[in-house]
Amino acid sequence: MATNHNSLGSLPESGYVRQSQLIPSIFPFSSATLWRKVKAGTFPKPVKLGPRITAWRVEDIRDLIKRLGR
Repeated sequence: MATNHNSLGSLPESGYVRQSQLIPSIFPFSSATLWRKVKAGTFPKPVKLGPRITAWRVEDIRDLIKRLGR
C-alpha cells in the first residue's frame, strides 16, 4: 500500500481524522477498499464519535504508516 508523502505532514499530532482526510490524499485507494481493509484487519478500526461521525485515531494511522515502512 503506497502513501502520499506530501500529505503526511497534514496529519495533526493527535486527535482524529475522517475518511475524507485519508482518501485519496494519504492512501491512494477507494472508500470501498478502505472498508475491505478494515474488515480484513489490515487497516485500523475506526472510532464512532457520534451517530453519523466515524473517524480514525491519528496515532493508529501514523503507526500503520510506520509498519508499512513509508
